[in-house]
Amino acid sequence: MDIKLQNVKDEISKLIVGQTAVVDSLLIALICEGHVLLEGVPGLAKTTMINTLSKTLGLGFGRVQFTPDLLPSDIVGAQIYNPKDSQFETKQGPVFTNLLLADEINRAPAKVQSALLEAMQERQVTIGENSYKLPYPFFVLATQNPLESEGTYSLPEAQLDRFMMKLNVTYNTKAEEIEIAKRVAYKRKIDIEKVMSADELEDLKSRLDSIHIDPEVEEYMADIVFASRNPEDYGLEELKELIKFGASPRGTIDLHKASRAKALLSGRDYVTPVDVVFVSKEVLRHRIILGYEAEADEITTDDILDKIIETLPIP
Repeated sequence: MDIKLQNVKDEISKLIVGQTAVVDSLLIALICEGHVLLEGVPGLAKTTMINTLSKTLGLGFGRVQFTPDLLPSDIVGAQIYNPKDSQFETKQGPVFTNLLLADEINRAPAKVQSALLEAMQERQVTIGENSYKLPYPFFVLATQNPLESEGTYSLPEAQLDRFMMKLNVTYNTKAEEIEIAKRVAYKRKIDIEKVMSADELEDLKSRLDSIHIDPEVEEYMADIVFASRNPEDYGLEELKELIKFGASPRGTIDLHKASRAKALLSGRDYVTPVDVVFVSKEVLRHRIILGYEAEADEITTDDILDKIIETLPIP
């Protein structure tokens, strides 16, 4: 692994116990300039993890707590009348930062969530009649709680597709949880240092172009995506009634990027099928829309992807 990436992981581990796979996926998304949606029950340090990551990279950090009464202008900003000058002035919102934490994003209605669409896709926002470029780099890391449905709004498919990855944050092991309890109980002060600059992050991104992908591995990526759209073409007829819509073309694009970033994270200059499998669920789980039958049988998109990966021959 690149020494700088290892330094970032080591610094994050000072504060975050366990969650190694989640941290790896966050780094993969950052290298690819991708946005991330983290889903997990309360108390799993999702917010702390994101804040710690911003400190290790020395990036600007902004946080928006999404609530039902939030307005789009609370995120992107607004034009405010200044009576002294008799003119309107632009007040920029918290989106003008490098790393934006959208905390509990599913607690705000679609009108507010869609305010992030332009920022996530174009890296700019429109306030009044003018468009404003966001600082570079710009990432949205959003969290949501999967347990409560009261007072929450499902994310629109168009917005979900803008997230490069959806990460499921799970419980720690018993040993890790004991360590967490000890750290909190004894109030150990932990200082997080900046160990990577924005320029060094940019250098890592430029190295992605030198990561080789064999045509057979690229074909394997495309087969995973196409099997989610037309499972019957891959001998997966049992999945046809379970899937309403398969992964979008953005899924193929992001799978290609994330696989190369995973190889870079592993210290290799070529992609293996194992890299593709490692990132496939994170990249595709939120892009597959299940049918009624799957929901009735409590079948998840992870179950669908497991079946696809199990069936497709590995090159």
